[in-house]
Amino acid sequence: MRRSVLTIDSSVLTIEAGIPDPSDVVIVERKGWGHPDTLADHLAERLSRAYSTYTRDRFGAVLHHNFDKLALLGGASEVRYGRGRMREPVRVLVNGRAAPGCGDEDVPVSDLVNQTVRDFFAERLPELAGHLSIEHNITTNPSPGAVITGDEPSDRAVWFRPRSVGDLRERRTPLANDTSLGTGWAPEHTVEVFVRDLADHLSRPDRFAATNPWLGSDVKLMAHAAADGLDMVLCVPQKCTHVPDRATYLDNCEAVLAECHRLAADRLPGLSATFQLNVRDLPERDELYLTYTGSSIESGDEGVVGRGNRITGLITPLRPMNVEGVAGKNPVYHVGKLYNVAAQRIAVDLSDATGQHAEVHLISATGQRLDRPWRILVRLAARRVDDDKVAATVRQTLDAFPEMTAEILATDLLVRQ
Repeated sequence: MRRSVLTIDSSVLTIEAGIPDPSDVVIVERKGWGHPDTLADHLAERLSRAYSTYTRDRFGAVLHHNFDKLALLGGASEVRYGRGRMREPVRVLVNGRAAPGCGDEDVPVSDLVNQTVRDFFAERLPELAGHLSIEHNITTNPSPGAVITGDEPSDRAVWFRPRSVGDLRERRTPLANDTSLGTGWAPEHTVEVFVRDLADHLSRPDRFAATNPWLGSDVKLMAHAAADGLDMVLCVPQKCTHVPDRATYLDNCEAVLAECHRLAADRLPGLSATFQLNVRDLPERDELYLTYTGSSIESGDEGVVGRGNRITGLITPLRPMNVEGVAGKNPVYHVGKLYNVAAQRIAVDLSDATGQHAEVHLISATGQRLDRPWRILVRLAARRVDDDKVAATVRQTLDAFPEMTAEILATDLLVRQ
């Protein structure tokens, strides 16, 4: 392995070339669209985009906010063959901070949050209409560091109460809001691609469920693959209003397994694949993954931002990862979001250029330039690498942070999650 150290302005870039290729063994998990953790991630991101778009359009700048500590607390449901109902609501804990206005003009934070939450669940779990308890735990308190020395408030003291957009220091020089990191890697293994596609095929309403309305969206897949084949465990719920009896439930399970085998034969030719479905079921006792809404959030389960799929849309313990929850963070300056998006893009570009494995780690130091990470580590399986070209690829993505923010607001970059 060869190691070299360069600089990109104030950033220290370390390049390691000739690292070992990743293991041939693949362990990969994906939580589908109705999983409580996925719901929490997607709702937090939807809230951030709604708030960001409103404040940008009204004031010309995205005001300070973060919704990345959002949590969902499961309700209580009653499930029978052919029918069901909610007995207790799902609690939506909107935890975070948001500027309530700019200067003398208020931002309708509560209305924005309430409407966004209701629209989101109407789209994802329409059975929960009228069964949501939205709890606002939104503060305007700045982070530590505001030392009072006179009559005028410090810059930090008006962080979430700006007198004008001039109080937003990132409009002058974008600075990292935290000491954190972003991680990216590429390319994906064919099994990783398959797991994402299969989870989406089973959990998104416009796919397999379009012709099988009994299919719920709280799908979870866990796969282990090696040279001798693929083994997968699936959790796939059914909606009780479309399942009149136990026999129908079991027939539907067979339909899911048949679809899994069909897709595996098409996407993974030559690879032996086995599938186990809803292994906790005890049909003889009518203990089945049968739900009213199609998600376990209806009954006891919880969802929390950052506990689900990573920026790749997968959970891959044999790949480099970090624990940052990307969803709901401010898209202008929050390194937990921007560095993960950027690291993944750089890794894909370098993998495409070299034709081999690449991984990228961007590490920030709070208060320093956002677009010049404190440390950058690039690790490449390729042995012959042009360091200057690698640095140019890194710089190109870092210089595009403003465009990345605009893209996050215009398109749902986290939809793969």
